[in-house]
Amino acid sequence: MNTELTIDAPTMPAPHVRERVAFGSSGLPVLGLVVLVYLASITLTVLGALGLADPDSGPRTPGVVLLAIGGVLLVAGLVLNGGLIMVAPGEARVVQFLGSYVGTVRADGLRWINPFTLRRRVSTRIRNHETAVTKVNDADGNPIEIAAVVVWRITDTARAMFEVDDYDEFVNIQAETAVRHIATSYPYDAHGVEPLSLRENASEITEKLSAEIAARVEAAGVEVIESRITHLAYAPEIAGAMLRRQQASAVVAARQRIVEGAVGMVQAALQALSEQDVVDLDEERKATMVSNLLVVLCSDRETQPVVNAGSLY
Repeated sequence: MNTELTIDAPTMPAPHVRERVAFGSSGLPVLGLVVLVYLASITLTVLGALGLADPDSGPRTPGVVLLAIGGVLLVAGLVLNGGLIMVAPGEARVVQFLGSYVGTVRADGLRWINPFTLRRRVSTRIRNHETAVTKVNDADGNPIEIAAVVVWRITDTARAMFEVDDYDEFVNIQAETAVRHIATSYPYDAHGVEPLSLRENASEITEKLSAEIAARVEAAGVEVIESRITHLAYAPEIAGAMLRRQQASAVVAARQRIVEGAVGMVQAALQALSEQDVVDLDEERKATMVSNLLVVLCSDRETQPVVNAGSLY
């Protein structure tokens, strides 16, 4: 069914920030430099302390200088070490400097960035959220229960961190809202009039659900990979009545197919008798034969034949 799907989602404001790559470099060379600085600092500190402790070494100025240089190297090593970060696969680090967003580190491994920045970890792994079973009224006003699962991930870490308060809660609430809106926009069953229904057009409904959730969470830099309805049923208070209605519809449909088949078989039988000259039937006999055949073919119980030992009339 090629039905045009329209998306009914709120218009979100334009994002103030977008993700960009933060300035940085590989952390392994910096780690080696930090180790060398620490070793040099320790060596100079020890030499300076020994020079100050030796009373026969003469003036103590070289010892003081060595201690000062060792202290400076220690501070430099601490500053360099503060810029080292570990980034695991499937996560990113959002970097801020004096409150401003300066970029995102996505490359995994040991990295080095500005040591005076604030780093916030953001998971970029694929996640799923299953909505709670919610009772709503469908387009016909019937109370139904519905739930769905949404598979999503963060594609823009800057918007996820700075455009919404809590992107995880934002996605959950928007998914619940979209599921409720879809449930109230379509009937549970299509009774031959509605083009779409929740039960009979699952693929079209889930496609519209995915599109609506994606439009709602796009402001948070979130991509919706898939969404599926996992639970769909009438509410308990009307489930019995709706089951009888479905059973009645099924019986009517079955009877209609049986009658259509029986009429076709009767037509074929009359045509075969006429073409092969088996018997010459007038209109009254044809009517009797049609009546008997329809009773036999359409009855829901085995028919009991009655043998007419006399004439047909």
